[in-house]
Amino acid sequence: MDMDQIIREDARLIVLKALAAEDTETLNSGNLLPIVTSFGIRKDRAWLHGELDYLKDMGAITLMEANSVKVAILTEKGHRHLMREIQIEGVKRPSRPGG
Repeated sequence: MDMDQIIREDARLIVLKALAAEDTETLNSGNLLPIVTSFGIRKDRAWLHGELDYLKDMGAITLMEANSVKVAILTEKGHRHLMREIQIEGVKRPSRPGG
């Protein structure tokens, strides 16, 4: 696997975890970009939008668009990936609890 793919899979997991941490399980791309950046993934909003589109296509999130911002909402499938009940292709597998 090349480094670009590793970065994409990491970023997708970071997004899912960030959504799960919110009471509403919802964040917009403007809020998600600094979170992804804090993990050393320095990309622009267009790149993040592509990753959000991927997660939507895989059923991990739903997306709403508000002008130039995308609003991501965690789905049951995305939650199940975080709980390690299923694995979504192209999204890094989360560590075991306590691991």
